Amino acid sequence: MASKNCIIETKGLVKKFDNFEAVKDVSLCINEGEIFGLLGPNGAGKTTFLSVLATTLQANGGSAMVNGFDVSKSPDGVRKSIGMSFQDNSLDIDLTAKENLWFHCRMYHIPENQINEKISQALKLADLEQFADREIKKYSGGMKRRLEIVRALMHEPKILFLDEPTLGLDPQTRRALWEKIKQLNQEKGMTIILTTHYMEEANELCDRIAIIDKGRIVALGTSQELKKSVKGDVITLETRNNQAFAGKKFKFVKNTKLHNGEISLTVDSAEKRITEIVLFAKKSKIQIDNINLKKPSLEDVFLHFTGKTIREAELSAEGQFAERFKASKPELRAR
Repeated sequence: MASKNCIIETKGLVKKFDNFEAVKDVSLCINEGEIFGLLGPNGAGKTTFLSVLATTLQANGGSAMVNGFDVSKSPDGVRKSIGMSFQDNSLDIDLTAKENLWFHCRMYHIPENQINEKISQALKLADLEQFADREIKKYSGGMKRRLEIVRALMHEPKILFLDEPTLGLDPQTRRALWEKIKQLNQEKGMTIILTTHYMEEANELCDRIAIIDKGRIVALGTSQELKKSVKGDVITLETRNNQAFAGKKFKFVKNTKLHNGEISLTVDSAEKRITEIVLFAKKSKIQIDNINLKKPSLEDVFLHFTGKTIREAELSAEGQFAERFKASKPELRAR
């Protein structure tokens, strides 16, 4: 059984695809009733980890318990405990919203005398009552996402998995969906696990956040705890000679990162140190094009623990995938 308060618990979880480890030795306890975020770039292993918990993929090592059920030994128990909203649209676009919801009810063996009420409740929660008889192919992206989420709730799961719930949505629709997710958590006490590569989304929604990179959990805590772990303020600057500037050993600089044409310096009392930085640049005849001071953000936390911005990590993951794909297709190597 899982430890007390852990509605989901993994120990040393591993998932491989041939020789590639998509999930590496992940041990987590997700508490009942919390909104838990997996924050990382595309290709970090977020969806793979969620798929193992949802029993759509089988782990190669370690263990995972979901609502007291072992994912490998009791997959049916796991599936009855969870709702899942996938990253890609899984609605039947030629059916109406009401027809999609009816089909889901039948799939989960919801008693026939409860189906109409369940459909009405779901449409109301999604603010889609007036569009119940409209075909899904005529829905906007935000309408589809709301319908997918409420569909996943119709069998009243204890846990809801949301894989990149606001991917591709405009900012206004994204914020509206955030409010729906908070509402579900607060009114139903539902445990929600979501994956995202949006820093603002993780900061806004999640009680705790696990930062995942290359299949590993590199940091875990509340948003505030993660920001405090950087231990200082962040000065970001662009110069005409970043390498020379980054090579300077300031006594007050705790950490220096070169990334995406910028230098990030982690310091205490940054307001007092900017003058020293500017004077050094002037003395060294290094022109500063831009300089900013800020408190640590989740982007800074990600950079601190991985040495990359989340965008740089995505580009790296895309490059690694392309190399693996090319290696698996000999005919491409000749081109």
